[in-house]
Amino acid sequence: MKNRFTAIALLLAFASTANAAKPNIIFMMSDDQNWNGLSVAMHPDVPGSKSDLIQTPNLERLASQGMRFSAAYAPAPVCAPTRISLQLGRSPAALHWTKAAKSVTGHKLIPPTNIRNIPKDATTIAELMKTAGYATAHYGKWHINGEGPGAHGYDEHDGNIGNEYAFQFKDPNPADIFGMAKRARAFMKKNRDAKRPFFIQMSWHALHAPQNALKTTIAKYQKLMPGSNEKRVGSAAIAENLDIGVGMVMDAIDQFGLRNNTYVIYMSDNGGGGKRGPLKGGKGSVWEGGIRSPFIVRGPGVKANSWCHTRVVGYDFFPTYCEWAGIPNAKFPKSIEGGSIASLLANDGKGEVKRPREEIIFHFPHYQSDDGPHSAILLGNLKLLKFYEDNRLALFDLSKDIGERNDLSRSMPKDTAQMHHRLNDYLSDINAQMPTPNPQYDPNRPPPPRRKGGRGKDRPDKPRGRKGKPNKEAN
Repeated sequence: MKNRFTAIALLLAFASTANAAKPNIIFMMSDDQNWNGLSVAMHPDVPGSKSDLIQTPNLERLASQGMRFSAAYAPAPVCAPTRISLQLGRSPAALHWTKAAKSVTGHKLIPPTNIRNIPKDATTIAELMKTAGYATAHYGKWHINGEGPGAHGYDEHDGNIGNEYAFQFKDPNPADIFGMAKRARAFMKKNRDAKRPFFIQMSWHALHAPQNALKTTIAKYQKLMPGSNEKRVGSAAIAENLDIGVGMVMDAIDQFGLRNNTYVIYMSDNGGGGKRGPLKGGKGSVWEGGIRSPFIVRGPGVKANSWCHTRVVGYDFFPTYCEWAGIPNAKFPKSIEGGSIASLLANDGKGEVKRPREEIIFHFPHYQSDDGPHSAILLGNLKLLKFYEDNRLALFDLSKDIGERNDLSRSMPKDTAQMHHRLNDYLSDINAQMPTPNPQYDPNRPPPPRRKGGRGKDRPDKPRGRKGKPNKEAN
């Protein structure tokens, strides 16, 4: 009997030691934040890759302690497709979820109808992390249905909530920024005390509900931005408030002695749009302004104040987290499209990401920007865009033309044809949903207005609040 108890004690001690060696992971994602929307430069050689107005000192601190990725991409130019892509490690095109709001009709092409629900039989990153002994939490905006985070591997969560949830929270807790930070802090402490590694996804609601920013911060930016409209002032103010929330999370990590064994990741779900800055396009387009994201990582073995210029995409997180957690590739769903970025972080940003395919595809067969349905393929420094209304192709060399101003499709016909072939092959292989001709289209009739997201308009359905009750803003 004594030997039996000794064996059990040794097994428990071994399990505790194994868990202690596994790093904690905190992933933070802002909403509709531009690549150049921080007071942190996102490229060392590109003027305008940071904001000269918005002040985000905590993200400056995070960047000084970690690695910045100058060529990081959200999986989609809109919200919900990025979110499901992160959970499942596949592109939105492969998941047949490429739009947040319902597609409008009345245009030359008919956009496809999305699935708009995370499948019950899908394996999420949270479910895999739990197999490795991790405690899991999801705070903030879920926005992908499927009965909410609790049905997909998250031990703690805020419910099946979407955009409208942000508008309930005003000064002194704008868009629930500080409430989310406090819940994350409590989760960290609980699992530190239990000696259990944890994975937290913080899907910040901000930059939604900009008018709900702290009154003192709004007053500050009103002085800094004389003549600007209320929305622009509020967006700048709530970006600074969001930075305070990031600082609260970072401070908790330090206070609990978790700094040396915790990865902290920050990015945006898509570009926010607007005409300011070096990038073309914005939300709802696969130009760089719609998909290129601010991206910072701090953690064990990551060199302070370092840079990586290798192209990475949001669904690379799935295999990265698994590598950190010691989850073997044999446990991965067979359809995973991302590749781990762990080696980039460990090797001063040098190297490449090994994915099943060399190219990265962005597919948006909908109407939201002025471009109509379109797709893009990235391969090396080249980027090809295809516009489906007229089948026009445009080719750019991003190493020389990050603003996508100089179309090379006519001067580089061979590269254009090869990239086009790769794009078509990928979309065919995953059975991507495509726009189709509209037999009722009348070119003399004005098209309907395009939805651009906002207060509750781009949620998949009527999300529920933290206590399971319908939110007042849902409609």
